[in-house]
Formats: sequence, C-alpha cells, structure tokens
Amino acid sequence: MELKLEGITKSYTKGKKRKNALEDFTLTLTEGVYGLLGPNGAGKSTLINIITGIIGRDSGNISFTDGNDNSFLSHLGFMPQGMDFYRNFTAKDYIKYIMALKKYSPDNADEYALTTLGKVNLRADADKKIGAFSGGMKQRLGIAQAIVGEPKVLIFDEPTAGLDAKERIRFRNVISSLAADKIVILATHIVTDIAYVAKTVVLMNDGRIIKTGTQEELCSDISDKVWEITAQSDKVMDYMNRMRVSNAVSDGNKYTLRIVSDEYPENGAVSVPPTLEDVCIYYFGDM
Repeated sequence: MELKLEGITKSYTKGKKRKNALEDFTLTLTEGVYGLLGPNGAGKSTLINIITGIIGRDSGNISFTDGNDNSFLSHLGFMPQGMDFYRNFTAKDYIKYIMALKKYSPDNADEYALTTLGKVNLRADADKKIGAFSGGMKQRLGIAQAIVGEPKVLIFDEPTAGLDAKERIRFRNVISSLAADKIVILATHIVTDIAYVAKTVVLMNDGRIIKTGTQEELCSDISDKVWEITAQSDKVMDYMNRMRVSNAVSDGNKYTLRIVSDEYPENGAVSVPPTLEDVCIYYFGDM
C-alpha cells in the first residue's frame, strides 16, 4: 500500500505578492505513522487540506496504490483541527450518522457503532450526549469518526491541542494500536506526540520538506551539535540570548543548559546525545 505525493505546489496572494504555501512537495508513504513537524505556517495544514480534497492544488499528483486520485478519497479517514460536534447527539448516534454520511452499512449498525467507540474507550459512554463530554472524550470521539468504514489512510491535524498529559498519552496509545495496517499522518507542533508514535518524521518549513527519516536518523544527523553546560542562575538569560537552548534544568542556584550549536559553545560544555526536540531546535529554532 502506497500513498504518493508528487510535486504538490500551492500558492496564494498576500498583498501584491504570490507566496508558496507548498512548493514541489514529494513524499511516498507506506503503512505506519508519519509525523509532520514544523512551526506555524510551515504548510502542514495546507498539505492536509490538499490531501483530503478540501482545497485544490496548483500542480502535482496524488496517487494511492492503484494510481486513481478519486479512489483514494474513499479510503480516507480525517480528524480536522478543532473539530466540533452536535451537542445533542449521543456518541452512538453520532457514529451512526457518520456511517450514513460515508454510506457504510455493516450488518449490525448498533453493534458496529459500539465496537468503534470501544476502540477509543468510549463504549461505556455511548448513550451520553456529546455536550456532556470532556475535551479528551471529544478528541477520542474525533478519532472514532475517522476510523468509521475501516479506512486505509488516517489523517489527524493537531489532534492533542488542549489536552492534558493523561489524555495525550491515551491518544498516542490509540494511534499506535491503529497504525499496523494503515497509513497514518499526524500533523502537530507537539514534539513528544511524534517522538512516541511516528516511524517516520517529516520536518517541514516554508512549504518544503527540510528533512525526513526515522527519529534515530534525524538525531544522528546532529549527533555532534548538542551540548550541556552548567551555568549560574544570573547567567542563564545571557546564554538564552546568545545560543539556541533546548532545555534548562534548575539545581539550586545553578542550571544545566542544553545547547544546540554547530560549534563547540564554550569551555566546560559536554557533548550529549540529541533528542527529537533538539532536532527541531536545530532546524526551526523556537517553534
């Protein structure tokens, strides 16, 4: 199973100028989770809106396995950013409503709806009105509607925005359980969401792919560019103003600073293994 994005370009007018939101974006995806990482304005949402058919593209091609652009949309499940729901629907009725929209007719609609809700730990809440759901429960319902009809491609746009740590962990676990036989695209600026679940990380900025690879490959690329240094508390702001600091941990009146730099930063700095957060600081600065 392959989803091919070839030469996708999209531009728009800003003032009197044309700006590329996406420029010659090319990527081939197979089963597993792909994490799209980049700052606001990188082109993540534009790419997703093009893949899902919400907006058109200026040029480029999208093909899915059989090379048919239209057939791809019938295999797609999508959870948009900031998804809203009908407050007076129960969770079960909402899933049955989505089934009708997708023209998906299993033998037992009620049982299918309950089974789908069970995959996101909402079966016990099937008869509750959505208006009474917490933010985390609504996010899980968003996942449930996306998987109706057993789609082969799942796309999630900023799915953990506004969730607490417990719900974010729950979301990552659900995504991991779904990814074995599907192509999953996860667009976010929350690095830890990608670090835990993505087999491939795609770094985007200004509508282009900056780097792509496994987390290990991306970290290896900057293996000699991450350092730790101990600084007095009154010197911390000076370091932050002069250098790219990815983390600062306090220990009394001292701080351990994690610095991302092409050059040896200064005496006393010790080279340390990079993390995906360090990778993002290296390529994007402060996201």
